[in-house]
Amino acid sequence: MKEWNDDKALFSLIKEELYTAVIGDIMDKMGYTRQFLPPQIRPLRDDMLVVGRAMTVLEADVLEHGKECGENPLLKRSFGLMLEALDDLKEDEVYVCSGSSPCYALWGELMSARAMQCKAAGAVVNGYSRDTKGILALDFPCFSYGPYAQDQAPRGKVIDYRVPIEMDGVRIDDGDILIGDIDGVCVVPRVIEEEVFTRALEKARGERMVLKKIQEGMKARDAFDQFGIM
Repeated sequence: MKEWNDDKALFSLIKEELYTAVIGDIMDKMGYTRQFLPPQIRPLRDDMLVVGRAMTVLEADVLEHGKECGENPLLKRSFGLMLEALDDLKEDEVYVCSGSSPCYALWGELMSARAMQCKAAGAVVNGYSRDTKGILALDFPCFSYGPYAQDQAPRGKVIDYRVPIEMDGVRIDDGDILIGDIDGVCVVPRVIEEEVFTRALEKARGERMVLKKIQEGMKARDAFDQFGIM
């Protein structure tokens, strides 16, 4: 039975009781076995947690010094549609960006400040982030390949947003739920979210009970035979 009535209640439950490992386990059992983003995508600080709905952003490599060439007027604009995408963030959404070569920063301090004004939940990028001290000072959840100052401005542009994107074979649709912690970032498709989180809550609570039994001296074999959890 569903324990939440809206996203606020669901996200609160996730933050209080769940973690990526148990959510991933449930999706594996449901046949969704490719839901974790690349392991290079890490929180800037180990205790960072991100929970929210994806606001998908599609980036492409576009050399700034060649922007006079070509027929697409969008590619002649600084950052392409990045500023529009940033301003379109809604409360509890996660800016999630992919599509370009992961060799420059796709997120920074000023973007974090604007996202916070939009009450966004965090940022997850398939590349690097920069202005690390500033992001940490803002305490804004940022998941990336890590700190690297090389900027996207002369190297890449946002060419669309709120469209399906992909990271190493993992599809992310606008509105899917993202959960990120020290163990990585997983994607829960909207079409299965109710079952995933209902079952994940049950499993997480069971794991806490098994942990207590093991700490009291129960053998691993006996714990698994009795509870089916390990």
